[in-house]
Amino acid sequence: MSDRKTRKARITLAGLGILVVGALVGTGVTVVTVLGGDDDLRPGTASPSRSTSPTAAGPSSPAQHRQAEMTPDRARKLVLEKPTGQADGLSTGFSKGPVGAISAAVHFWEEYAFLDDRKARQQLEAIVSPDAGGYVDEQVSEVRTLRENAGLPPSGGTPAGITFSTTVNAVRATSLTGTEGKVVQVWMNYDRYATQADGSPDDEPLKDETTDLLLKWQNGAWRITNEPEYLEKRSFPRAYFPDSNVSWADGWQQVRHAG
Repeated sequence: MSDRKTRKARITLAGLGILVVGALVGTGVTVVTVLGGDDDLRPGTASPSRSTSPTAAGPSSPAQHRQAEMTPDRARKLVLEKPTGQADGLSTGFSKGPVGAISAAVHFWEEYAFLDDRKARQQLEAIVSPDAGGYVDEQVSEVRTLRENAGLPPSGGTPAGITFSTTVNAVRATSLTGTEGKVVQVWMNYDRYATQADGSPDDEPLKDETTDLLLKWQNGAWRITNEPEYLEKRSFPRAYFPDSNVSWADGWQQVRHAG
């Protein structure tokens, strides 16, 4: 969320009848290489310039053919870790490994109070690295801008009678520190819905959006960072489509919350 790349997000505030056009800021980075660990947890990846078709060296094997036809929807889902606790409006207690980093990113984004500047600050101060100078204030400013674009006071909570739910569909992740895995970049594809107090759904939900986070293992937890030494390693992913073998080859994998 930290490279100031503006995305226009359309979210229907059903109870107010207002269309929000908000600036959602992302790191604008992709995740290219495999994090390491259990290969079953991650698909094979390829850079955007690499062909996924068989080479001229000879016919493809059955395994290569199956891999070429694999899609995120067909592949085994990545099961997220269960949080072990709750603090400051966020799930906590994820492991140091790559699945822990992905789980921390997904839970944060699904729980993030994107329209409540006070709660957002509380959440951000709990999860942002102390090395990410100015990041919390930048993101709180984005929340206030989003509120103003919706015709709301710049500071306050979610409008009465409206609830929001965010669902992350798929992720694409890599270590930015090689096999050490100390800093992980997680790109997420997600949907966001609004619901009125009477239970009626959003007529124009925000769907098939992407955002990404850099997470750094620090003081026993994954923390969001925007340090330049890691931001400069970013790149952009191919688009996520659940039925695309190109999306699978590029590293996208669907996620499922642990039961």
